[in-house]
Amino acid sequence: MSGGGFVRLPGGSVVVALTLPSPAADGHKVRVLVHSVNRARALTRLRNLGLRAVYLRGNAAPPTLDEITAVLHHPDGLLWRSAPEEVEELWHPIRALLRSSLRSA
Repeated sequence: MSGGGFVRLPGGSVVVALTLPSPAADGHKVRVLVHSVNRARALTRLRNLGLRAVYLRGNAAPPTLDEITAVLHHPDGLLWRSAPEEVEELWHPIRALLRSSLRSA
């Protein structure tokens, strides 16, 4: 399960933002941003990375303008950081989240 939302961009693509339990199973939550052609593809990208229980129901917590800017400027279009946000924490590539969960397993 997840809390999140999406924004459709003028070019037709979408940015999806989800708040998920950390894959490291440490009780923390992470905010994940995905830039994709549509919502279904965004969720498929996350599921293909091993985040299986990812669903987007409603649009309660859409991405902010800062989040949209961050994900659009990243080459992979897939970022994360701790939730709730730490003021000084930067966005991380999704590989860093998956690596840390593998190390703790």
